[in-house]
Amino acid sequence: KFTVINEGFQCEACGHDVPPHQGGSCRNHCTACLSSKHVDDKVPGDRKSSCHGLMKAIGATQDKKGWRLRHQCQTCAHKMWNILAEDDNWDKVIEVSKKPLS
Repeated sequence: KFTVINEGFQCEACGHDVPPHQGGSCRNHCTACLSSKHVDDKVPGDRKSSCHGLMKAIGATQDKKGWRLRHQCQTCAHKMWNILAEDDNWDKVIEVSKKPLS
């Protein structure tokens, strides 16, 4: 079950104040450094993870779903894909998209 939580937050990695997503979706990563928090387990929005570790952006790619960001948890190594937003830091997206995807 997808849990809709679209609210602003302060990034635990860089301290940036992240606004809610303006496109009607849910914000799950920092717009500045692209870091996220490990709250989902199997699919985005399930909110079933008990880890809550910091997730680092490790790659990005474009496919039929648009631009997607690959995160890896720094606590348990879990990996997850997430959709990027127009107001994300695209310089950072380009930087991480140069890394080989694993």
